Amino acid sequence: MEQNATFPIKQIELEKLRDEASSYLKTVYWEQGLRAKNKENSKQQENILLFLSKATNGSSAVDSTSVSKTILKLKKKLLPDSLAIPLKLNKTLMVLQDAITIGLWLKDAYYDSSGLSVLHEKKTTLDNVQKREFESKMQTATAFMLFGIAYAALYHIKEDANDDLSVMKNKFSGIPELALTTPLKGISSMLFYYDKYLNHPDVIKTEQDIADFTYVYFEAIINEIIQRKESLDYSESIEDRTYKKENSDFAISGWKTDFDASIKSVEFNQIKFEQIVGNRDAKHFSKRLIERMLAYDFETKKNPFQELGGFIPVFMGYGIPGTGKSMLIAAIATKLKEYADALNIPFLFHPMPDTLISTFQGGSAEKMVQWMKPLQNPDTLIFAPIDDAENNLQERTAQGVSAGVKEVIGVFLRYTEGAYAVNHGNASIGLFTNLPEMLDKAILSRIQGRFKIDGARTIPDFLDQDYIWWNKLNKISPDFVNMKNPDYQWLSEQKLAKNLNEILKNHNKPTEEHILEIFEQTEKKHHYNEHQFYAELYKGIQEKFPFFSSRDIRNIQKAVSMRLTDFDLPSEWLENPELFLRKKYDTKYKMLQDVMKQNMKGLNFSDIRKQEAIRYLDNMAIIADTDFKRKVENRIKEMQIRLEAEKQFKKQ
Repeated sequence: MEQNATFPIKQIELEKLRDEASSYLKTVYWEQGLRAKNKENSKQQENILLFLSKATNGSSAVDSTSVSKTILKLKKKLLPDSLAIPLKLNKTLMVLQDAITIGLWLKDAYYDSSGLSVLHEKKTTLDNVQKREFESKMQTATAFMLFGIAYAALYHIKEDANDDLSVMKNKFSGIPELALTTPLKGISSMLFYYDKYLNHPDVIKTEQDIADFTYVYFEAIINEIIQRKESLDYSESIEDRTYKKENSDFAISGWKTDFDASIKSVEFNQIKFEQIVGNRDAKHFSKRLIERMLAYDFETKKNPFQELGGFIPVFMGYGIPGTGKSMLIAAIATKLKEYADALNIPFLFHPMPDTLISTFQGGSAEKMVQWMKPLQNPDTLIFAPIDDAENNLQERTAQGVSAGVKEVIGVFLRYTEGAYAVNHGNASIGLFTNLPEMLDKAILSRIQGRFKIDGARTIPDFLDQDYIWWNKLNKISPDFVNMKNPDYQWLSEQKLAKNLNEILKNHNKPTEEHILEIFEQTEKKHHYNEHQFYAELYKGIQEKFPFFSSRDIRNIQKAVSMRLTDFDLPSEWLENPELFLRKKYDTKYKMLQDVMKQNMKGLNFSDIRKQEAIRYLDNMAIIADTDFKRKVENRIKEMQIRLEAEKQFKKQ
């Protein structure tokens, strides 16, 4: 069978299973095992564990529970005067019914694909070998059914659950037991303890708690199944296929636990690049980023620009407050969304949330993994900005940095360069900060593209910034703004640059004094068109800045490669997708190579290499110097405060 073949989950087949799913919510029967009864844990969890262990009043009798009745009891507890069931309680009940229905369908699909149906029909005549096969397949069927139920529940409840579930996770004491012997026992044990948690007086205190607990509980079910997965046999017919629900984005592929399909774009303000004044370098980089992401090939899951060396998965924009960082984020997202809608391709705007750092040990790493995982989805274009990046990616060695920040940085580093760092050329992370010197050094070394966001800097910039403002008033009342216009065509200086040569044409010497000194010393020995020049330059830089490493050199090399692809895509290629964007990958790659060759004819490699080396080293040194100066200023202030305190003390 073809690997990763997709099979439809038909709605008409789900409807036939809905009544059975409802019956489980009305009543399940379960007899607790001795291990669950005697389960012990920390004092913090003792109350809930004791409650769960006494769920059958200490007897060995089979007990029945009803999730639907418990939901009605919670309604009376939370809203005693209301006739209607609260929205989130009602939705949770619907989510569970849908999830169980899908789980039952997946169980039946496994019965057929694995041959378990045939064994079940011959159950009374099986020999010992066939009996062992039957029992093994029954366990796998049960595990896959429970996995499907939990996966579907998380998929549908995610949008209602809080981003920060640390409080609920602190209440949660685990699942005392989960039976995999038969589907009936599996679903009974799962719903039994779910119901008992709902009945505990400390678990559900608000309507929001029901969504939060449901997410935490079924996430634990998935983790339990994954931990026991290796002991399951006959799972080939689970792992080699994907099941996709009809007329829905929901799909389940083997035992995969990523929830990319449930991640939705965050809403953002619509901003045009024309509304951003100055920032020529930043706007040029953004334009190139957008064009390169659009070249991504959804069929082969590759980007020809990545093969040509012109795609950057991690970049940084930095500048003082008020220069347009948030506007630039919105402008990139706006343009990508416009193209995605026109081309009918998926796009995800995926900013890092503000609530990433958790006070619980391990919580920050877990949340960071959840944020990073969608970036590995090859089926959508993804722009993932990190605004005020210094808050979550601060230098780890700085005094007072929390354990949560260190966890977040650790995950970021693993997912951007290492075994987890899979990027197909469809996703880009952008760090935006006012304080680049506060970013962790390892984070800075991962950044392959960087540009300054410095806002308005010229007379035309200031004229245009005012024009954007007062022109709105002029449209309301044409005679209101009665001031004389300058000899200047409004917004003419805000046009996007054709290439970086226009921006860097006078960038021939470093501006940072330490870099300039090393650069001029190297120039006395070698000309910049000699390879030896750069070996001497890098050695001198490393002696002055010990943190300068081979990764920095690779970043400079990457910047030079980017310049070789620093060309506009022909406008007709973007206006008519059939001319380029919808071509086969090999055709797109060949077309870009042809344009790249034409672009290279007008470039001088040694000039580009010098410009990008100066640009990168200046940037690196300025950030390092700013950090040093900030520490000196803080120490001076401390000394001034101490001296003033001594003076005041003597007066008293």
